[in-house]
Amino acid sequence: MKLLLCRHKDKKNLYQIIGQVLFLRKNVSQINKIAKISLLNVDKIVYNMRTQAKFKEYIWLVNTINKARAISFADIQKKWLETDMSEGIELARSTFNRHKDAIEDIFGIYIECNRKNGYKYSIGNPEALESDSIQNWMLATLASNNIISECVSLQDRIVLETVPYEGESLKQILDAMKQNIKITILYKRYGNTDAKSYTIEPYCIKLHKQRWYVLGHFHYTEAETQEVKDYYALFSLDRIKSIESTDTKFEIAQDFNAQDYFKEYYGVLIGDGTAVERIRFRAYDYEQYRVKDLPLHATQKAIAKGDNYMDFEITMRPTVDFFGYLMSRGSQLRILSPEWLAEQIHDLHQDAMRMYEK
Repeated sequence: MKLLLCRHKDKKNLYQIIGQVLFLRKNVSQINKIAKISLLNVDKIVYNMRTQAKFKEYIWLVNTINKARAISFADIQKKWLETDMSEGIELARSTFNRHKDAIEDIFGIYIECNRKNGYKYSIGNPEALESDSIQNWMLATLASNNIISECVSLQDRIVLETVPYEGESLKQILDAMKQNIKITILYKRYGNTDAKSYTIEPYCIKLHKQRWYVLGHFHYTEAETQEVKDYYALFSLDRIKSIESTDTKFEIAQDFNAQDYFKEYYGVLIGDGTAVERIRFRAYDYEQYRVKDLPLHATQKAIAKGDNYMDFEITMRPTVDFFGYLMSRGSQLRILSPEWLAEQIHDLHQDAMRMYEK
């Protein structure tokens, strides 16, 4: 009866509602699917947000304990409440223990409790946080990403460097490293018109000046009559055109250590026969402070100080890429010894000067 007495406008609205109800009944299964997908997306978003928040807490906890060297749970609690992450809520002991376990599982960083020292917490394996360790790199990268992600509104005031993305190649190589299987790469060197195929044993990867490299081990001989020798070469991932995994397994040499392999080199130029040298150099003006804060090599140490300079010493293989660095510092850096290296840099500067002569 009420339907018959509705005004024209009300009838129009009612007809629209009835039509929508009929549409919903007809398409209820499709709507349910859409609803489920939407709920799944919401779950993923929530999960990602929670994961991101947890990683922030992990990073904060490691940095807090590492800076303090030894710290009680009560002091951790105080510092936690001073952060925005806490939202004024105390860090539960159970949450702290879960974070501690997760940090060990994810980063390989062990947080131990010294009961003899007033139940204070410290990093049980501090070597994991050395400057060239993967744990330190991961923490530094995640910490930087977290900070920048909170400042999206400042995107037009944050200037970043372009980093070549080699994610897929990196994943393929890491997968091969996990399985200890050889890979075949198609590689095009600078200056070459054609790419060349190499079958290598991927021993390790190295990040240098924002570029990824893989150290490949293979057996090489120039002639069939010559003895086959072990050979190592570095391949830049941005020059690899394709990667194929093989079914051939390999075993890493027992005496191989990735950190030790590169410790005598400046960068990524290896295997050219350059001997290890004790190098002494002098840095002038502001360069002395820069070199002090950003060492050229892990072996660097200061050996003398003057009015406007500081002398340093490093022990490494002075390869061509090291020459390039020395040249880039111009008159701010001078080689004191060995003499042959000083003469080499002198001659390179002379060659550069002649390029500008008219």
